[in-house]
Amino acid sequence: MAKRIEATTPKQDGFRMPAEYAPQEKVWMIWPERPDNWRDGGKPVQEAFTEVAKAISKFTPMNVVVSQQQFQNCRRQLPPEITVYEMSNNDAWIRDCGPTFLINDKGDLRAADWEFNAWGGLVDGLYFPWDQDDLVAQKVCEIEHVDSYRTTGFVLEGGSFHVDGEGTVLTTEMCLLSEGRNPHMSKEEIEKMLCDYLNVEKVLWLGDGIDPEETNGHVDDVACFVAPGEVACIYTEDEKSPFYEAAQDAYKRLSEMTDAKGRKLKVHKLCCPVETVTIDGNFKIDYVEGTMPREDGDICIASYMNFLITNDGVIVPQYGDENDALALEQVKEMFPDKEIVGVNTVEVVYGGGNIHCITQQQPKR
Repeated sequence: MAKRIEATTPKQDGFRMPAEYAPQEKVWMIWPERPDNWRDGGKPVQEAFTEVAKAISKFTPMNVVVSQQQFQNCRRQLPPEITVYEMSNNDAWIRDCGPTFLINDKGDLRAADWEFNAWGGLVDGLYFPWDQDDLVAQKVCEIEHVDSYRTTGFVLEGGSFHVDGEGTVLTTEMCLLSEGRNPHMSKEEIEKMLCDYLNVEKVLWLGDGIDPEETNGHVDDVACFVAPGEVACIYTEDEKSPFYEAAQDAYKRLSEMTDAKGRKLKVHKLCCPVETVTIDGNFKIDYVEGTMPREDGDICIASYMNFLITNDGVIVPQYGDENDALALEQVKEMFPDKEIVGVNTVEVVYGGGNIHCITQQQPKR
């Protein structure tokens, strides 16, 4: 039986979030279907999710949750080695609405269950309602028989931070200090929540993300830890790139930072796509009141950084761009002992995220 823990914090109980490059038991995804977010009734993006799930399953067991209406379609498209659970949901971003898993030194597993409000609630959230998404973390914990810490009154998404597993968390001011998250809290109070619930000692703040309109600038499009004392950061010298200013600022800040253990960070550069991916006005996307509409010409957040590290592999976005191969080479340099697998995820980007956003790793106990 999975309990909800409210009297103590993970830090008090000796639980911490391990780094993404630590050993993983399985990876979770949610099947996409919203016709007001995914074009053509979600059929093209379902193919992309299937390819991502198959790529991950080469290295790590996969669990996919899906609505009652889509269960048979999902089960038919995914190979039999991928487990499918029926679970109601509002959309497919399990990184943000799912549990953040925690471990202790005894090999026990727990999770943080952050309050979720669709990236901004009634201030600038992307859809309403989000009630079923806010239950996903609890339901996954029930399936896994994992106790969880519910952060009632504190909003956070898993894509807004990265940890090194050694006391450091990386995030952005644009997201965590945004009006739609926790306006009742100071920056210092937000830092304390991160330290208490991820069990870290030091918060590294970047300024802006590259996705102000949707996630308010999640860090997982900009930078991540790739090893203790090492980070990757998007980088471009093309001043016409929509990501130029944020990339330059993030790289400069990271180059001057030290982690919780006092190490000066080694910063690896990761290129940006040459071409800007945009929404085509001919896309067949349903209009639904309460959902932020997709407009012709909207810039999509096509970042190679939104990859998933999983056991012996790294699953990297590809866009049919001339920098696709370079991105794979650069990621290979960061992870020389892992297999680097590229998956075309343009269809996922059209909906507002990428591989890291649609996955959530569960660490080995």
